[in-house]
Amino acid sequence: MTELNVPTTEDFAAMLEDSLGPEGKFDGKVVTGIIIAVDKESATIDIGLKAEGRVPLKEFADHGQSAELKVGDTVEVFVERIENAKGEAMLSREKARREESWTVLEKSYEAEERVNGVIFGRVKGGFTVDLSGAVAFLPGSQVDVRPIRDVTPLMNIEQPFQILKMDRKRGNIVVSRRAILEETRAEQRTEIIENLAEGKTVEGIVKNITDYGAFVDLGGIDGLLHVTDISWKRINHPSDLLTIGDTIDVQIIRLNPDTQRISLGMKQLTEDPWSTITSKYPIGTKLTGRITNITDYGAFVELDDGVEGLVHVSEMSWVKKNVHPGKIVSSSQEVEVMVLDADPEKRRISLGLKQCLDNPWDGFAAKYPVGTEVEGEIKNITEFGLFVGLEGEIDGMAHLSDLSWDMTGEEALKDYSKGDTVKAKVLDVDISKERISLGLKQLTADPFESSGSDLKKNDVVTCTITAIQDAGIDVMVNDSIPGFIRKTELSRERSEQRPDRFAAGEKIDAKVTQFDKTSRRLTLSVKALEVQEEKAAMQAYGSSDSGASLGDILGAALQEKQNGATDENPATKKKAAPKKFYIESYGCQMNFADSEVVASIVSKQGYSSTNDLNDADLILLNTCSIREKAELTVRKRLESFNKLKRKNKNLKVGVLGCMAERLKDKFLDEEKIVDLVVGPDAYKDIPNLLEEINEGRNAVNVILSKEETYGDISPVRLSSNGVTAFVLSLIHI
Repeated sequence: MTELNVPTTEDFAAMLEDSLGPEGKFDGKVVTGIIIAVDKESATIDIGLKAEGRVPLKEFADHGQSAELKVGDTVEVFVERIENAKGEAMLSREKARREESWTVLEKSYEAEERVNGVIFGRVKGGFTVDLSGAVAFLPGSQVDVRPIRDVTPLMNIEQPFQILKMDRKRGNIVVSRRAILEETRAEQRTEIIENLAEGKTVEGIVKNITDYGAFVDLGGIDGLLHVTDISWKRINHPSDLLTIGDTIDVQIIRLNPDTQRISLGMKQLTEDPWSTITSKYPIGTKLTGRITNITDYGAFVELDDGVEGLVHVSEMSWVKKNVHPGKIVSSSQEVEVMVLDADPEKRRISLGLKQCLDNPWDGFAAKYPVGTEVEGEIKNITEFGLFVGLEGEIDGMAHLSDLSWDMTGEEALKDYSKGDTVKAKVLDVDISKERISLGLKQLTADPFESSGSDLKKNDVVTCTITAIQDAGIDVMVNDSIPGFIRKTELSRERSEQRPDRFAAGEKIDAKVTQFDKTSRRLTLSVKALEVQEEKAAMQAYGSSDSGASLGDILGAALQEKQNGATDENPATKKKAAPKKFYIESYGCQMNFADSEVVASIVSKQGYSSTNDLNDADLILLNTCSIREKAELTVRKRLESFNKLKRKNKNLKVGVLGCMAERLKDKFLDEEKIVDLVVGPDAYKDIPNLLEEINEGRNAVNVILSKEETYGDISPVRLSSNGVTAFVLSLIHI
């Protein structure tokens, strides 16, 4: 029995696939079908292979229109599935159209060509556009060149678009209507600009108005009419002269073909009023104008259409200073002004308001010349004086230095209050600077001039102490003239140069050393008076011109003084305790002055030698060495004498020899331990020594004599006459 080969299910599937061939796979492809039935909602389409599918009628209709189909029409549809659960093919006319459109749109995108589409819906951030079946997104910013509020007039109308971006895999397409408009406008603007030129007058329509000007449509291109180019006169806002929709003539001021920016002007079509201001408004002319604007620094006055001048705040009033212009004039007020300056290039006119009024400063100067007494109320008190209100609303100033003869300006200022009525004398009137200087103290005579007219330098006066200071004492001469005695001028004795020795109210004699009328003070000196009295006493005992040595003169003077004291009152004379001296010598055998000679001379003056420093009334250091070690020893020795001088105020210390000059600055001038020095650098005649002592000089120079010679060194020895002068000067310093 012959076996039959019965085909299986897999065999039937393979045979079917072979019969269909590669084009038998319909899923995901666009195929051609025939409409076999149409109802109210869909159309039934036969795509062959005994496969039928239903497609909604709305997929066949264009946006905003109804579908027109009939049985037998051939249409292209997209096969999503060849058979669904109901045994029907799943078809889509919309996807078929989309597939067709994508192919066309890709070619247009690559060629950067425009495509036609219809705006049919709104979505977030923009709109949807039908591009012959393909749905694209139109962003809101790409609808027009300017933001528009209502897009309804643009919907459901076929119009061109530019594809900005497309992605077939994701099904995204982004289009722009603005790019088409800009391209069209650019072509129009280029064509219009080619027909324009600077200086040409054109007609335009006011399209928009802003705070800074107006935009004018010149027939496809806009130009800016700035607010300053609308009129020659001042306007607050462009809307004062223009309205949206107005047709106006303008002149092209500036034209930039590259940026396609156009600047327009209206005022340029009329004559510039500033071109004739020099001849029309000469300096000094008085005019009438209207206040148009008030600022912190002045007011603007309109003289003519388009011509305004500024009245600076300083030119508004003769007397009102630091006042806001709004308190002097008001807006729209008619005022008379004078032309002070005109500058056509800068388009400026300076005006003056006060120049049309009488100048009160001229009237005051004529009525109250310098030296006249006036009366007024204190308007203000400042750190530098008083401001006094005078006739004609003018203020005069009394400086601190013109308030009182006796007190300082700050002290005198405390006696006055705002609102007080005072009298003063006119010291100066400066009309150009508008200043009047007054003086209150000038109402009375200057006590310094009257009381001090007889005083002169070197006069001896009796003073009353008024105050004690660290630097000296304040005194009053003739109960009206202040003076000052410095601390160093209180006495020849350093120990007595202490201001605390005196008290306020005491009287003291002093010598006038300086008479300063500018500072109104006297400088006096008690020390100079003592020197003068001592010099007079010395002159009474003899003169160095007679040939006598200084030792002879001083010795005679001392002896005569002692004798006189004995003769006058021998009963009251007490036997004085003997004074003692101590001497030290530092140096080599070439001594500046032999210590034995020095000791001998000191002994002749009634001093006895002692080896105890605590008992000494006179200490002498005889120095000759120039070695550094020896000088350090002497310096330490002198510093130790400071304690002795504190205990014994009458102790005198003198230094002779080569080290004397080197030790002078520190121990004589600075620390004041040494009372007198003499060194080999001092050369003067003996007669001048006494005069130097009387003038209170610290260093005394004496005769030095060259005696012996040691090799190349010529030592200098102090003559015995010089030693005598030094010792006597030290004792009586």
